[in-house]
Amino acid sequence: MTRVAAVDCGTNSIRLLVADVDPDTGTLVDLDRRMTVVRLGQGVDRTGRLAPEALERTFAACREYAAVIRELGAERVRFVATSASRDAENRDDFVRGVLDVLGVEPEVVTGAREAEFSFVGATRELAGNDEYLVVDIGGGSTEFVVGAGHVEAARSVDIGCVRLTERHVRHDPPAEDEVAAIRADVRAAIALAEETVPVRGARTLVGLAGSVTTVAAIALGLREYDSAVIHRSRIPYERVAEVTARLLAMTHDERAAIPVMHPGRVDVIVSGALVLREIMEYVGASEVVVSEHDILDGIAFHTALDAR
Repeated sequence: MTRVAAVDCGTNSIRLLVADVDPDTGTLVDLDRRMTVVRLGQGVDRTGRLAPEALERTFAACREYAAVIRELGAERVRFVATSASRDAENRDDFVRGVLDVLGVEPEVVTGAREAEFSFVGATRELAGNDEYLVVDIGGGSTEFVVGAGHVEAARSVDIGCVRLTERHVRHDPPAEDEVAAIRADVRAAIALAEETVPVRGARTLVGLAGSVTTVAAIALGLREYDSAVIHRSRIPYERVAEVTARLLAMTHDERAAIPVMHPGRVDVIVSGALVLREIMEYVGASEVVVSEHDILDGIAFHTALDAR
């Protein structure tokens, strides 16, 4: 077993996983897993730059994570940054700050590499040789990955829940024309992904990240967020559509009162739910298999593999 620390820094949140990993068996044992909403991508779609306050929130989380990594004695540390930092003109400020705090340089990965990490994390433990369509709905982008045992095709498109909310939503709840604009963006992006990824051909749809797990928690009627119940749950399309319709009709305060809603997701969950619903409609999926294991697990697995 190799003890590794994996950090996934996305548009909306930054997450840490410290785990003991055996690459030969695919075993991954969590020692610490945590998430902080830092909204690194605040305003990036509009300005093209990372905001100073967003950078400081991110560096504060990194300082907390550095203490955990030291305490648990991780042998290898890997920091992967995704959509927001890919898009930002001042990403060098971000790279220098992370290096100062954690002592490792963040890998600002391509959408294809992000998709590969997500696929490995989500499907590593699933039985059988199904053809999977893995969708990772992030803050800035969504990754579409198809494969059976390995990645066969992947595409990252710019339809994350933060990006779509900042781009289109001005009312609470969103107005009809705002919802229509989000849906149009999502449909166009799926069609773009379909140019290289056969999104309609896979037997099993696997959904990742906070928008999907939150919709699942609501659909399951949970009174508190329970990863063990959510992980590998199967949510029918009809329940996803019902939850999305409920969220579309709610105000910010009503969404915040949902017991399983993370405070940092209240203002973007409507866009995230719409992305999931539109994907299911487009590909004709009758259900989505929800995974709590995602890009973070894939980063940890590859870090242990590289350490051999």
